[in-house]
Amino acid sequence: MIGATQLTSILTCPHCGHRVSEVMPTDACRFFYECKGCGTLLRPKAGDCCVFCSYGDVPCPPVQETRAAGQVASCGDGVCHG
Repeated sequence: MIGATQLTSILTCPHCGHRVSEVMPTDACRFFYECKGCGTLLRPKAGDCCVFCSYGDVPCPPVQETRAAGQVASCGDGVCHG
C-alpha cells in the first residue's frame, strides 16, 4: 500500500505559523524539527509519535498505511516505531 502513501506533509509551526512542505521518512519517526521561521525546536505533542502527526497536514507513513489497511490508527497505538 506504499503507492497510496503520501510522503510529503506541510508542517505548521504552532509558535510563529511558518509553513513548509517536508518529505517524511518512511523508515523512522521524526521526533525533532527546527522551525525554519522562528528556530523553535518542535517535538511531538503528548501521545503522538512524530512532528508530522502533531503539526503536519498529513500523518506519518506508518499511520497512513495502517489506516489504508482498514485499521483504526493513531500514534498512541504504537504504529510508528522510530
